Amino acid sequence: MNDSNVEKASRRAFVGRLAALGTGALLNRTGSAADAPAPGIIDVHHHLYPPSFVTELTRARQNLAAAKDWTPQRSLEDMDKAGVATAIVSITTPGVSFVDDATARRLARECNDYAAKLAADHPGRFGSFAILPWPNADASLREIEYSLDTLKADGIGMLTSYGDKWFGDPYFAPIFGELNRRKAVVYTHPTSPNCCRNALPGIPDTAIEYGTDTSRAIIRTVFSGTARKYPDIHFIFSHAGGTMPFVIERLVNLAKTPQYAAQFPKGYVAEASKLYYDTAQASNPVAMAALRKVVPVSQIVFGTDYPFRTSLDHVKNLKECGVFNAAELRAIERENGLKILPRRHA
Repeated sequence: MNDSNVEKASRRAFVGRLAALGTGALLNRTGSAADAPAPGIIDVHHHLYPPSFVTELTRARQNLAAAKDWTPQRSLEDMDKAGVATAIVSITTPGVSFVDDATARRLARECNDYAAKLAADHPGRFGSFAILPWPNADASLREIEYSLDTLKADGIGMLTSYGDKWFGDPYFAPIFGELNRRKAVVYTHPTSPNCCRNALPGIPDTAIEYGTDTSRAIIRTVFSGTARKYPDIHFIFSHAGGTMPFVIERLVNLAKTPQYAAQFPKGYVAEASKLYYDTAQASNPVAMAALRKVVPVSQIVFGTDYPFRTSLDHVKNLKECGVFNAAELRAIERENGLKILPRRHA
């Protein structure tokens, strides 16, 4: 090839590269490139703030700091920085139970529709845990059917307690039976029960009470026999089980007492190991080491609590905590989630 032809070929290659770059930039502006799913992390603890939810929070004078910061694009940007392929979004505390029954039913439907549209608009990037208008059992059963059958949600999201009733109480039997029949995922998020709100002046409930209420829900689920009665529900508990791993000795011994020994032929840990636990706001050496002593790595799934914390925080902390090897990290970040979230395989 002579010099003239070489120069022409070089110009063509350069123009081609510019065209490719231009197309890439355009795709990023329109969102389609940013939405392209790639094998990566699955975040099971990622919150969203639909407009109707924000409106009701505003009317009730609830904390709106995180709501003001959230947009779908900001979620995607945070995910991309850390290699999160998919976020399973959910409505956080206070759920929809802070409004009257009619409003709760409407709000639950609007939030679930919004989450489904978010997933449709960004294929592969978002899934959802649908919120229920509990304690209205009939409306909750209808919302389960609509969310799982029509919207194709990944599971159901619930709070650790409602008023003075904790997760695992027979109070929840009307919906647990249906969720067990469907072999559904039930993701739980902590809240502050009636007994313990604003217990310490100047200390927010998120600092202490959320971890404690998570523990109450886990302990109630195990000791009430709920975990055994509904073995096909995949329960996910937030924040590495809250304080549960740190009171494990008391729980192990409680399971040996005459009141419970017959229910726990293999002990408390065998029952607790049937549940799943996420890493949100607990990706530190103390919490992860304690949780791993209670349950196998197969029961730990990745969570971030976005927008309250970042995805990158959790990826970095899990790698640096010194508790897991590379294969175990991969299991936590993706493979364990795939076992209970079959839609994510697609």
